[in-house]
Amino acid sequence: MHDFKGNFLEFAIGEQVLLFGEFKTKAGRMSPYFFNAGLFNDGMALKRLGEFYAQAIRHSGIAFDGLFGPAYKGIPLAASVAIAFAADGHNLPYSYNRKEAKDHGEGGHIVGARLEGRILIVDDVISAGTSVRESVELIRAAGATPCGVAIALDRMERGLGQLSAVQEVSRDYGLPVVSIVDLNDLARHLDGRPEWRDTLAAIERYRAQYGVG
Repeated sequence: MHDFKGNFLEFAIGEQVLLFGEFKTKAGRMSPYFFNAGLFNDGMALKRLGEFYAQAIRHSGIAFDGLFGPAYKGIPLAASVAIAFAADGHNLPYSYNRKEAKDHGEGGHIVGARLEGRILIVDDVISAGTSVRESVELIRAAGATPCGVAIALDRMERGLGQLSAVQEVSRDYGLPVVSIVDLNDLARHLDGRPEWRDTLAAIERYRAQYGVG
């Protein structure tokens, strides 16, 4: 496992963004863990989060010209990634959408840089894939090309069928999806640590029931 993955998991656990226990998912499943990127809610946490995204994106090798953050959680995420790349000497445009079109000023759904070239979508997780679908439509309507999706965590569990939400996005839109970490990384991170033995066992049971790949 790459160092940044383990460091990110320690960071997410320390910030209590990644919690362990019993949590009901949107699909009605009782999950032994919960990830809420909205709890990266101060300047230093958001700075570090953007840096972790940037490391994963660089490692993926995806070529892109700009960043797009779907409203609402994706907005600060895309901004943090743009700042992380700028700090490394790579200045990138970023933009995001409004939920409702503005009928005054510049109007429209898109805020920020003009959507041009290859656009990388930045979001927290992919659940039903709704925000990705909407983002793809907006990017294409602007004449640009969606080229991939970057997320923080891939839960690697089935959606309605046999594929995961991430796999469905890749299949339906032909887009690569890069995550900072996935469920395999989390299991490896907890393995061999006595204090996490019961938690890991619960995750493995959950994965045996709902997991893919």
